[in-house]
Amino acid sequence: MFGGEAAAGGSGQPAVSRDLGEGRGLFRRRIGGVASLPGTVRPVLLLVLPALLEQVLAISVGFTDKWLAGNLLDGPAYLAAVGLVGYTLIFLPGLFAVPAVAATALVARCVGGGDLVGARRAAGQAFVVGAVLVGIVGMAAAVGGRRLVALLGLPAESSALAMEYLAIVIPALPAMMIIGVGVAILRGSGDMVAGLVSMTVVNLVNAGASYALAAGVGGLPRLGWHGLAWGTLIGYGCGAICTLWLLFHRDRQLGPARGDFFPDRQWLRRILSVGLPAGMDAIGNAVCHLWFLSVVNRLGDVDAAAHAVAITIESLAFLPGSAFGMAAATLSGQFLGARDERRARQSVWLAAAGCVGLMSAMGGVFLVAADPLAGWFVGGAGRQPEVAALTARLVRIVAFAQPPLAMLMVFSGGLRGAGATRPPLVVNFLGLILIRLPLAMLLAWPGVPLPGGATIAGWGLGAVGAWYAMAIDLTFRGVAMGLIFSGRRWMRTGA
Repeated sequence: MFGGEAAAGGSGQPAVSRDLGEGRGLFRRRIGGVASLPGTVRPVLLLVLPALLEQVLAISVGFTDKWLAGNLLDGPAYLAAVGLVGYTLIFLPGLFAVPAVAATALVARCVGGGDLVGARRAAGQAFVVGAVLVGIVGMAAAVGGRRLVALLGLPAESSALAMEYLAIVIPALPAMMIIGVGVAILRGSGDMVAGLVSMTVVNLVNAGASYALAAGVGGLPRLGWHGLAWGTLIGYGCGAICTLWLLFHRDRQLGPARGDFFPDRQWLRRILSVGLPAGMDAIGNAVCHLWFLSVVNRLGDVDAAAHAVAITIESLAFLPGSAFGMAAATLSGQFLGARDERRARQSVWLAAAGCVGLMSAMGGVFLVAADPLAGWFVGGAGRQPEVAALTARLVRIVAFAQPPLAMLMVFSGGLRGAGATRPPLVVNFLGLILIRLPLAMLLAWPGVPLPGGATIAGWGLGAVGAWYAMAIDLTFRGVAMGLIFSGRRWMRTGA
């Protein structure tokens, strides 16, 4: 598959065998190779802690823009617009889930088996798929981006602001792909620090550049709203440069060689087999969440602004779920690659238990501190009292959904790391399409239009009703994913 064998320096050892030996040594000595560590607690902690810090930094990109919009710019229109922008910044990188999820799963399997050659080839082919997707997503954004923003139901002023921001940020798509795929490759090898380093660069540059350009610090032009967008673009560009350095200079034995970037039918087939369900899941999630956002946007700027701020606050509890989910993906992939099914299961269960505990504690914090958290994001409760009060109500609703959300994220990560990407796709599709979206419209709107011109009466609860629907959906999906993981069929999925 990888070409002919050659003698190694007169020893007669084939080059492939030599690379396999170097791979085992590299992964056990330095990158991590958690499958070689004893027990399950230590591997989980080694992967979770840096991943948690990485997620804190990843979510801070949205935090920075929302705080600056709420404190430097006047009126709910900016917060409503930044809410849509925040969704976009979360889901645009998710569009590269096909190569990213496949890279983590395949590299983890190769690492568990000590196959450095396979790890490099999987990494190179993941970048090939990512480059193709950059072209597709970029063309789609250019052709249909304005129409999509209009469909999301924001009032005219907020919609125009969101479109101006996205027009500046869309050119960052290649950088988002490089960060997403590059970090996924390193994560599959057990290196959870790479994402932390890359997102540190993204956030420091984004925060500094956005503030400086929005406020006109140090003689720079005062760009206001546009300054936030330019700061985000610059941050992602610097993060991509950092990711490439980590992959090709610090971890030279893991970075793909030139030949690994030539399309390889067999490896592309493996990447698409594992990644396509994850990509469909990511795209489906993006569409459904944007649809959910449009349900709230049609309620007006106050509801849209409160929703945007509440999502940002709720993402604080989302952080442990993302970190434990990423750790679960690496652990299940590496242990299954080492043919240790018992530790693959135990490590994911341990990650789930830890995540449920942390996110339950965060739910308690939300119940107690919802009001001051909401006030902080809008520059004080007295500055935008309606937005602050509604935000606090929404945060208290979602506090009760944190335990099932933890289960959903960790068990989904464990399944994807094993290459079982279809069960999360099915569960997410059913939960969002059959529960969240219809229930949100019924509870949020005073009337729900039906095909043919008929209308059924709704509850008219506004954003509060939409968030009740979200909490019910998260509970269903979390329990369903736990039941699927309790079986054994997912371990037979070949990555």
